[in-house]
Amino acid sequence: MRPGLLVMSYGSPTGPDRVQEYYTHIRRGRPPSPEQLEELVGRYEAIGGTTALAANTADQLEAISRALEADERQWVVASGTKHSSPSIEDAALAMVEAGAQAVVGVVLAPHFSAASVGEYHRRAAEALASRPEVSYRGVQHWHLLDELVAFHAAQVRTALAEMPRRTKVVFTAHSLPERVLVDDPYPEQLARSAAAVAALAGLPRWSGWGVAWQSAGATPEPWRGPDLLEVMSDLADTGRSEGLLVVPHGFTSEHLEVLYDIDIEALAAAERLGLELRRTAVVGDDPTVMGALARRCATHLEAP
Repeated sequence: MRPGLLVMSYGSPTGPDRVQEYYTHIRRGRPPSPEQLEELVGRYEAIGGTTALAANTADQLEAISRALEADERQWVVASGTKHSSPSIEDAALAMVEAGAQAVVGVVLAPHFSAASVGEYHRRAAEALASRPEVSYRGVQHWHLLDELVAFHAAQVRTALAEMPRRTKVVFTAHSLPERVLVDDPYPEQLARSAAAVAALAGLPRWSGWGVAWQSAGATPEPWRGPDLLEVMSDLADTGRSEGLLVVPHGFTSEHLEVLYDIDIEALAAAERLGLELRRTAVVGDDPTVMGALARRCATHLEAP
């Protein structure tokens, strides 16, 4: 049996001329207003454009593919995205045409939420329902992967060595609406992985680290908080910290939520508040972590 690995991600526009199409897809077919489009285009311009974002995901796919080369089963590996091309559905069906007889799906986001990672798996499974001879298994989460925890812990230790003595470490992830987090494991998984990294890095509880949320959508409904910018303001007001180290452990690639929301927006806020702000690197295509993820996927194929 020849297996296939479907590596799924959020997607990004491949150029300035595709931003409106991409934004419209995110908005479920509703075109953005001229003001909304202008704002998003401006954010992409501020981080140097859109091209590198897709390249980051391609690098991760290549690292995972290399790790599977030693497997005699000759995996078919493909990438599918939620909001750009190739879509999750197209990629899944293309894998079958390429010879995959069983498909494992994994999302390049370590923590599970039914509204995010769960949707990726639902779309992949529904696409393959037309090929009942091909089984589908989804890797639901990988936030406590030893190599992932070790990567973040090493990043924290290295960064703190160059930060002020009174530095707070804040682990961040993408916020979600409160309505979708009812009975959802996402917040607990984020807390558990943050605690695992903090313990390995030797951070003191409460005084040394905490969890914040970022990149909430501009909608009237409540989103999970506290927001990173609110945490920063509180730290500055109380004078408890001179520095802030942001660990975006909910993200695996340098995209808009990291390059703009942290590196530009949060950094500007830190300068106004008199805080020294740094962030740790995201996993990207780190061969150790991507190799471990590939092995997790290969093992998942054989799980009962």
